[in-house]
Amino acid sequence: MTKSTIIMALICTLGMASCQAQTHQPAPPTTEGEAATVYMTTDISPEGLVRIYEALGVEAHGRVAVKISTGESSKSNHLRPELIKNLVQKVNGTLVECNTAYGGNRGNTEKHRQAIAERGYNDIATVDIMDEEGEMQLPVKDTKHLQYDIVGSHIQNYDFMINLAHFKGHAMGGFGGVLKNQSIGVASTSGKLYIHSGGKSKTRWTIANQDNFLESMAAAAQAVHDYFKQEGKDIIYINVMNNMSVDCDCDGHPAAPRIKDIGILASTDPVALDQACLDLVFNHISSKDDDAKPLQDRINKKHGTHTVEYAEQIGLGTRKYTIVSIDNEN
Repeated sequence: MTKSTIIMALICTLGMASCQAQTHQPAPPTTEGEAATVYMTTDISPEGLVRIYEALGVEAHGRVAVKISTGESSKSNHLRPELIKNLVQKVNGTLVECNTAYGGNRGNTEKHRQAIAERGYNDIATVDIMDEEGEMQLPVKDTKHLQYDIVGSHIQNYDFMINLAHFKGHAMGGFGGVLKNQSIGVASTSGKLYIHSGGKSKTRWTIANQDNFLESMAAAAQAVHDYFKQEGKDIIYINVMNNMSVDCDCDGHPAAPRIKDIGILASTDPVALDQACLDLVFNHISSKDDDAKPLQDRINKKHGTHTVEYAEQIGLGTRKYTIVSIDNEN
């Protein structure tokens, strides 16, 4: 069996997913009660990334933001410029980021721009630090913890966003995928503090109850999703499942990945996409040299799955999905 065949056979055993292969049609918008379509390829390459974008059938238009993480150091497992270059240039995209809330080499714009240059992102596209000139508030539907979402003000300069996330573990959230990439990732420095604190503080680190933090991430992700679902705008979601350390790209000295690379997955539904990636991790058949347990343990320890559960509860998307492989298409 090839790696692709093994992975697709595993996917078809998941309780929440059905499986298709070969040809596909672009997925229609998901309505309540329906399963979302999640496309997948095991080809983690520049060409594979372009093909998974094309499979979605949603053409980027206008001013296109490609949201990535630029990584805390050269040792971090962020998505490398050589992997994402073809896609970013195909859509004439601008790479977008926001400054961090914990200091480090991306804690202010000057340091962040230096890090961006060192990582090589300036060589493939224009990079915009969205909170460089301030922040703005987005309304939230779920006000259990947050009264609004605080994001970089430059978000208003874009008509379309490709949420291009690296799926991996995370020391605080359990895991990071597209939901984290557009909640914490799109938030300004004060917005990050606001989410992490569960709505308690915008000026200092305040440790929230864990579930309150995870629910705040879901609410903030929904605010960004809704912003790009206005007339004339749109947003799509891609998770790259490679170099899946238990540590986030915000860790400059991450633990070595113990689980082997799986593939690239994409959807118009962020909840379904993160759920599909979680299922691939938790249903992974481990071996000595391909061990999913450390990542599973990290997610469980931080109750990370609650983020997608709550995101579904507040109406951001559905955890029901159908996997469609594009690997056998001509």
